[in-house]
Amino acid sequence: MSLGVVMLVHTAFNRAEQVARHWAAAGCPVVIHVDRKVPDPTCAAFRAACKDEPLIRFSDRFTCHWGGWGIVRATQSASEMMLNAFPDVHHVFLSSGACLPLRPVAELIDYLAQRPRVDFIESATTADVSWTIGGLDQERFTLRFPFSWRKHRKLFDVHVKLQRALGLRRRIPDGLVPHMGSQWWCLTRQTLSAILQDPKRKTYDRYFSRVWIPDESYFQTLARMYSTHIESRSLTLSKFDFQGRPHIFYDDHLQLLRRSDCFVARKIWCEADRLYQSFLTDQSGALERAEPNPGKIDRVFSKAVERRTRGRDGLYMQSRFPRHGSENGLTCFPYSVFQGFAELFDDFAPWLTDCTGTRVHGHLFDPERAEFVDGASVINGALSDCATLRDYNPTAFVSNLIWNTRGERQCFQFSPRDTQKINWFFARDRNAQISVITGAWAIPLFRSNRNFADIRAEAARLQQIETRQLEVLNSVWTKARVRTWTLADFVESPMEALQTVIDEIGTQPHGHLTKAPTMVDLSGFGQFLQNLKNQGMHPYLMGDFPADDVFGTKLRPFPKPYLVQ
Repeated sequence: MSLGVVMLVHTAFNRAEQVARHWAAAGCPVVIHVDRKVPDPTCAAFRAACKDEPLIRFSDRFTCHWGGWGIVRATQSASEMMLNAFPDVHHVFLSSGACLPLRPVAELIDYLAQRPRVDFIESATTADVSWTIGGLDQERFTLRFPFSWRKHRKLFDVHVKLQRALGLRRRIPDGLVPHMGSQWWCLTRQTLSAILQDPKRKTYDRYFSRVWIPDESYFQTLARMYSTHIESRSLTLSKFDFQGRPHIFYDDHLQLLRRSDCFVARKIWCEADRLYQSFLTDQSGALERAEPNPGKIDRVFSKAVERRTRGRDGLYMQSRFPRHGSENGLTCFPYSVFQGFAELFDDFAPWLTDCTGTRVHGHLFDPERAEFVDGASVINGALSDCATLRDYNPTAFVSNLIWNTRGERQCFQFSPRDTQKINWFFARDRNAQISVITGAWAIPLFRSNRNFADIRAEAARLQQIETRQLEVLNSVWTKARVRTWTLADFVESPMEALQTVIDEIGTQPHGHLTKAPTMVDLSGFGQFLQNLKNQGMHPYLMGDFPADDVFGTKLRPFPKPYLVQ
């Protein structure tokens, strides 16, 4: 025999027995430590189940808490029994009851036999690691931790802050350079025995017993003092999420684990029957001999962590509904919002559809109903045109619309007459392209047959709404692509502005526009604005619109645009 296995067990004893027998069947002695918190009858039944296997032994029991000294003490006790009871063991492999061998044990034995003086233990200084969770790097070695981080989180935090404020520090024993790494290692007999038999062990044990999470630093630090050749990596595949919690492997990870070429993996779900059946059978020749390479699956785990923490662009999932400002994109696909165009052009929607091939809706935030394309009452994803449902959560309405129609650009109209709760959402969305003709809301009032007093009051109300909207769109927090024209500027050169809008949409390759939508007759509109001024209202959003009807005179003789190329 050349390989011994120390196994730390606290649950799933049927699986622990199955794995221990697998090690023993390959000639590897196994020393098992059972957590002292496990009830005595349960522990006795577990020991009785393994009694017939002479290579399986049980060490003294200690109470093990997460981040506590008990885990190191249990490892020390089991390792001492391993070295004393099995003098032929050359390497000692630390595992848990949730670990599962992925390759034939004989391959691991041969691998270690070719590297008789190599210690496989992840060991790096605090300055070189990035996986520490909780904000404690070097401080875990210089502060005291009388309270459990898991059971008494508030007391733990208060005590840490108090020590920082008072400048209290523990002295690191002479000669020790703190290192950190994975708890799961494989050490040579020489290195492990030197650690356990060191004359200063009591001093080191006393110091590390008050270090936070000592199982990730005790052997990692002391191995640096005695090892002649350290490979700073673990032979056990273990992956952690962004919170520092281990990933659990299930049956559907079978092919993923096979691709890793690693010897052992943790943490395996105890009910993963397919994994245990696949890997705890005779695997001779099943896998090609290769260097363990967990990097093969790192990309998969990186994408999984990103998906969990960031989600998909524009998708709001119940499992990870993001905080305001922390979304991974408000929407998932570009879309266009047009304000004032439908008021200025009679056939803007069909013209835009012909030019771009996009789906052009009406006023989706009309107070009466969402005006979907072709008058539909329900659209992709069973999204209803009901104004009450839309206004209950207008941001979700837009996000769902864009998500359910992703891959097809959506265009829709907006105006000061519409529900305004959505303005900040539009402004913050990088996917939004917003084109605004300011003051165009006055055109329907100009063409209406209402009393002028009512028109004046409505014009004042709409101008105030659009002014507040423009403040949002022009704020420093705006991420949308926003273009604004005054009505006067747009009417003076409509083709240039329309060309810019079409080019930004960019859904279809095209050159210069050859036709324009039909502009409404603005004859008399300048005088209409002057009448508003005469009645005491100042319509400033339209720009410098002349009162002499010069635009109306220009537009009437030219039903089609005149282009110079």
